Amino acid sequence: MTAKPPETSLYAPVKAFLASQGFEAKGEVGPCDLLAVREGEEPLAVELKRGFTLALVMQGVARQLAFERVALAVPASALAGRRRRRDAVTLCRRLGLGLLLVDAAGRVEAALDPGAPPPRRNARARGAILREFGRREGDPNEGGTGGRRLMTAYRQEALRLALHLAEAGEARPAAAGRAADAPRAGAILRDNHYGWFRRVSRGVYALTEAGEAAIAGGRGGLI
Repeated sequence: MTAKPPETSLYAPVKAFLASQGFEAKGEVGPCDLLAVREGEEPLAVELKRGFTLALVMQGVARQLAFERVALAVPASALAGRRRRRDAVTLCRRLGLGLLLVDAAGRVEAALDPGAPPPRRNARARGAILREFGRREGDPNEGGTGGRRLMTAYRQEALRLALHLAEAGEARPAAAGRAADAPRAGAILRDNHYGWFRRVSRGVYALTEAGEAAIAGGRGGLI
C-alpha cells in the first residue's frame, strides 16, 4: 500500500498555487495550517491533511468561527474515485468550505471555492421517499440494517396480491388490486419482479410456486 505523503508536502504546492492567484501565504499562523491574504478581500484559511477525514472537516468548521473563507487541502489520491470525490465536494459545499486537491506532481486543482452556493434539494427524490413512507404498512425494517433485503411498500403490495391469489386462485389486476389494497396491482402483476405471478390468460393472473413460498415466509412483513 502506498504511504500517504506528509501534510508538510502539501504546503509548498498550495502556497505556490495561491501565490499564482495573487495571494501572500504564510504557514502555521495561529491555529491555521496556512493563511493567505489578497488585498481588498477576506483572508483565506487553509487546513492541510493527508486524508479527507472527519477531523479535517471539523478543523475547517472551527476556522469558520474566525474566517469567512476556509478551504481544505488534501492529496488528490485521498479522493480517488468519482463517487468519493463527489460526496466530498457535496459535503464541503453544504458547509461552505473550499476544497483543494494536490496531485503527485504537485499540481493543485481548486475542486470547490469557499462559500459556493449549497446544493439544491432534490424535490423528486424527496417526493419518492415520502411516498414510500406513506405507502409502507407498519415498520417492518430495523434502521441501520444496510445490505439486507428490505420490506418495501412495493414488496408489501406484492405480498398482499400473492395472499389474495392464494385464496382466489386467479384474478384480474383491477379486482385483485381492490381486494388486496394494492393500487399498483396491474404493474406488479405484469412486471412480475419477484417471479411470484403467472398469466393464465389475457388479463388474468395466478400464483407461482415461488409466490406460494414467499407468502409462507413473508406474512410477518405485512404488519
